[in-house]
Amino acid sequence: MLVTYLEASRDLCETDSILFGAALAVCRIIGAKVSTAGRATGHSSAIPAWRTRIEERIAKARALIGRLICFRSGNNRPRIVRTVRMAFAGTNVSLSQPDITQKLTERIDDLKQRIAAWGKRIRRYTERSTRFNQNCLFQSDQKRLYKSLERPIVSGTGPAPNQADMVAFWRSLCRPGTGIRAYEEYIGRGDCENAQYASRKSTATSPHSPKQAESGCREGSEPNAGDLFGSQPGPLRDGLNSFYGKYREVDTVQPESSLLE
Repeated sequence: MLVTYLEASRDLCETDSILFGAALAVCRIIGAKVSTAGRATGHSSAIPAWRTRIEERIAKARALIGRLICFRSGNNRPRIVRTVRMAFAGTNVSLSQPDITQKLTERIDDLKQRIAAWGKRIRRYTERSTRFNQNCLFQSDQKRLYKSLERPIVSGTGPAPNQADMVAFWRSLCRPGTGIRAYEEYIGRGDCENAQYASRKSTATSPHSPKQAESGCREGSEPNAGDLFGSQPGPLRDGLNSFYGKYREVDTVQPESSLLE
């Protein structure tokens, strides 16, 4: 099979990969050692080296804080004392001086501030990296991005809820005047008023009347979003804003007697 492929193939990269894989397989079968000089021995880690170093510093600082707190609370074991002396190495602080408790507190606070700064640096990098990866994934495969953003299903391990309480809860939502029924009644009342308003406009006077033409221009024009919500001006779009715009027009409509004058 290899002879047939090599005779028909014109791609040097694929041919080189096949020959390299065959050579490795033969070396493993016969037990020969392959020299790794001049080529990569493994894949590079996705975590940057500087982040690994910072995480190691954070781990060491937390361990040192624990030792200092133990010494401040009265633990005088040799390992604890040796660690405290190493923490104050290069300074004029002695463990027998009277204000050693204050020095320990200052050292602990300094380590905590360093840990907070290191952690903030890692969080900033993580946020930038996540945002960059999501932008790249959005440009390549939006469906995969939205699927990755979905929260995983959390399965409860506790006891099951009482069925009677669940039935009472859902019945309370569907009770007239509360919950879902209140929203439906509000929407239905708005639709009825909009229908009445449309019937009023259809039964108005002839279009040649100057008063009716003036009122038609005033009522038929679409209001601006800035007039209703205090935002940037512009025509209302279809949807919830249009519903509230029509609902406001119903409240401010003139009676039929004024239109017929």
